[in-house]
Amino acid sequence: MTNTEPHAATYSGLYVPRGATADARYALDIGPERAGWTHSSLRILELPPGGTHTFATGDSEWIVVPLHGGCTVRTDAEQFQLLGRESVFASVTDFVYVPRDAQAQIASDAGGRFALAGARCGRRLPARYGPASEVPVEERGSGTCARQVRNFASADAFDCDKLIAVEVITPGGNWSSYPPHKHDEYRPGEEAELEEIYYFEIDGPNGFGYQRVFPSREGGSDVLAEVRSGDAVLVPDGWHGPSIAQPGHAMYYLNVMAGPGETREWRICFHPAHVDSTGGYR
Repeated sequence: MTNTEPHAATYSGLYVPRGATADARYALDIGPERAGWTHSSLRILELPPGGTHTFATGDSEWIVVPLHGGCTVRTDAEQFQLLGRESVFASVTDFVYVPRDAQAQIASDAGGRFALAGARCGRRLPARYGPASEVPVEERGSGTCARQVRNFASADAFDCDKLIAVEVITPGGNWSSYPPHKHDEYRPGEEAELEEIYYFEIDGPNGFGYQRVFPSREGGSDVLAEVRSGDAVLVPDGWHGPSIAQPGHAMYYLNVMAGPGETREWRICFHPAHVDSTGGYR
């Protein structure tokens, strides 16, 4: 991390600062109970050189995503070697899918930081390796709304039972997650119900960004959070966006989503006051 000092922010149940964990093994630990919802989870694991970490997957499927460094993942008598990356800003990464009802071990010779993105699920799928070379990379938006989306576990890129996860790189000074959008109700063919976690890292010392979530219904979620490396924001419902990067400091976020729908799909509704003439992302 480039900055771990306390910082001023809007503290609410939706803003989760780095270090908010009931489990000392993790730098950040967001499960359904902590979030007050049912499906989505995120853990941030920091391993020293030669470190190992063992966990039971329980009723959830998980994807191990290297944020910094590489590791070996062992599960179901299989072993996967992850090359990882120098940082989230350097490149896409390879990853490993770990099924529910399994024991998993993560080991790193050089040490590193790893995200465990999870979702409660019904089906038990096989453990699998996802190579970096097969991650679809999308350049979305234009001008000050340009950003890069890495769809490593989007609904149409990698098979999971419930979990959807993508990475976004927003250049310094740009907006992403824009226009504001929501996915908090089921409307066939138009919108899916998904709980979402935004996990942030900021490039360079003293960098920060902002995340907005505002109500789509009376009494709905409402927060404007200043975020730095290691922080997260929960989106149980409501319009979310923009995500704003400080000038001179690129912003990374990992989106983790899951919901109750029988079909795993990412369908969103744009805020009508912010959609351009094409009805898409600016």
